[in-house]
Order: sequence, then C-alpha cells, then structure tokens
Amino acid sequence: MLGFLGVWNVVLIPSFLIFFIAGVAETNRPPFDLVEAESEIVGGYHTEYSGFRFALFFLAEYINMFNISAITVTVFFGGWAGPTFGTPAAISWIFPIVWFLAKTFFFVFVFIWIRASLPRMRYDQLMSFGWKRLIPVSLAWIVLATLAVGIRRFGLPWA
Repeated sequence: MLGFLGVWNVVLIPSFLIFFIAGVAETNRPPFDLVEAESEIVGGYHTEYSGFRFALFFLAEYINMFNISAITVTVFFGGWAGPTFGTPAAISWIFPIVWFLAKTFFFVFVFIWIRASLPRMRYDQLMSFGWKRLIPVSLAWIVLATLAVGIRRFGLPWA
C-alpha cells in the first residue's frame, strides 16, 4: 500500500528546504516581504490601488503561493501519487486529483502558517541569511549531490 512513497524525493531534505525557503522569499511572504509590508508608513504599491485592483494583486499573491506549492509537491512529494485503496477503475481516476490537491493545499497552509508565526527580518538580517547561509549551503549541496551521482554512476576514481 505504501509503494507510492518510492516516488517521493523528500530524501533530498536540503534541496527541499532550500527550494521551499526560496519559494517563500519569491512569493514575498513574511518574513521576506520587506518592501511591501503592511506595517510600513506606505505599503508599497498597494497604496495606489483599492477595491477590485487591490483584490487582483491579492489574488495574484495567493495564486503564486499555489504555484510554488504545486511545484514543491510535484518535485519532492510524488505529485499525484498516492494510495487508491483498491477501488474499482471506474472511480479510481479521482484519487490522483485528490492526492495532488491535498498535498498542494497542505503547503499553502504551511505558507499561511509561516506568515502567522514568524516575524519580519530586518533588511541586514535578510541579506546576511541569503548571502552567508543560503547560498553557501546551496553550493555545498550541489557539490555533494554531484559527487554522489558521479560515484554512483562511475564508481570511486581510486577503486
């Protein structure tokens, strides 16, 4: 029944964490929304819009969250793979859709949860986190993953 876990790439935990942190930053969600913060004197470009135009900006932010969540589910969590519980083929087509949407909405929930629980970073903290931690960890992980794939494919050079 748990054979679908074979398509989950969650074993690549550093890759997942780096991608998800970058996804939160890309969607301009707290703690990375320094320019458009609501608590600022002027809330960025939001001050020029109200009503329907502001609703479109707001909707675009949530669509972006859904897109990043869907990409995360597809790349790291097996996409639409999940148990079908031995149901007949006539109705088993619905399970991949349900599994994909359930996993995606879980990550949308995580985005909203992060917004509710983490304070904003100062600009110097954000730059320090990006340049001194996230980029070096990303580069080190690329080197380690490349070495692992090379050793798996070609063996050890000294063997």
